[in-house]
Amino acid sequence: MSVRVIPEKCTACETCVTACPFAAIEMRDGKAFITEACTMCGACIEACEFKAIERTSEEAVAAAKDLSAYKGVWVFAEQHKGSVSSVAIELLGEGRKLADKKNTKLSAVFIGHGIREKAKVLIAYGADIVYIADDPALKDFNDDSYAAILTTLAKQHKPEIILAGATAIGRSFFPKVASALYTGLTADCTALDIDAETGHLHQTRPAFGGNIMATIVTPNHRPQMATVRHKVMKPAPRDDSRTGDIIEVKYTQSGDLRTKVIKTIEELGETVNICEADIIVAGGRGLGGAKNFQLLEELAKVLGGAVAATRGAVDEGWIPYSHQVGQTGKTVCPKLYIACGISGAIQHVAGMQSSEVIVAINKDPDAPIFNVATYGIVGDVHEVVPIMIKKLRELRG
Repeated sequence: MSVRVIPEKCTACETCVTACPFAAIEMRDGKAFITEACTMCGACIEACEFKAIERTSEEAVAAAKDLSAYKGVWVFAEQHKGSVSSVAIELLGEGRKLADKKNTKLSAVFIGHGIREKAKVLIAYGADIVYIADDPALKDFNDDSYAAILTTLAKQHKPEIILAGATAIGRSFFPKVASALYTGLTADCTALDIDAETGHLHQTRPAFGGNIMATIVTPNHRPQMATVRHKVMKPAPRDDSRTGDIIEVKYTQSGDLRTKVIKTIEELGETVNICEADIIVAGGRGLGGAKNFQLLEELAKVLGGAVAATRGAVDEGWIPYSHQVGQTGKTVCPKLYIACGISGAIQHVAGMQSSEVIVAINKDPDAPIFNVATYGIVGDVHEVVPIMIKKLRELRG
């Protein structure tokens, strides 16, 4: 059950606003609007003398919204310094599959400055339409401006599905868009599919620390929105012969932005982005100290990989947060993940268990990390890793 306003009966008298004990009603476009703070207490229904508020079932709300008006699959195409990010290419690949199943078009929303030429890249990777907002004011990411553009476009064109990467940018502004569109949002998805019977989007994500996989649907609201973890979807194949429409979107700032980027500082120590790396060597508290991460850096260099860490190692100050893998860090999916001195806490495993091959090195034979490892080495990291480095150097001449 839910409480809804009947727009044609609402006179904007605001009696319901003052009657609501939970401040769950506000005025929008000259009509009363019930927010998510509503507890369905019914105080507003009794207070409205025009009978403009009623209790109704979710099915009735869905019917009133006319979900059939929503069509198309959209992808927010994230970019960094003008270059299309790899997560955007992954989403275009997945979005293309969903659009084909729905027999509809795939669109990309591209926001930034100096990015017009890159719009063709999105078409080559599967987009039929690219909505591009290219403006000097959009050079740096900003929650307010990005959310305003995507929300406005979604209200105008009514896409059925909108996807974004579960990156720092996607996680930051996408919930704001979902709230403005009054729809649901499933975060950190690892699988997407279309229900053959209902046509709803099945959004699958790890739950309870990765112990189970939950499949979530949004049956009564549109668009269906989800953020998708980096490196869990296969990149779309590039086809430069593809053609599509590029639609310019004019950006006009309304009001003052609450935040602005003053300066961007690159972290010099992070030579390889762990989200992009095919090989990762990760360390935990079992390493015993910051200086021992030099051993992992040496192994990573030999393998051509990146160094990562658990939250415990980051909390100890042994390595910067940008290297943290896990529920409160980054999710990675490399071809090879070498876990050194990592016990295997579920919070860490949730961020790396999708790796193709996991090699665990721990002197505790009962460490939980061995439960997810492809190969396990029971031994002291400080003895095993130097031997690995020596052997790898010999193999590579």
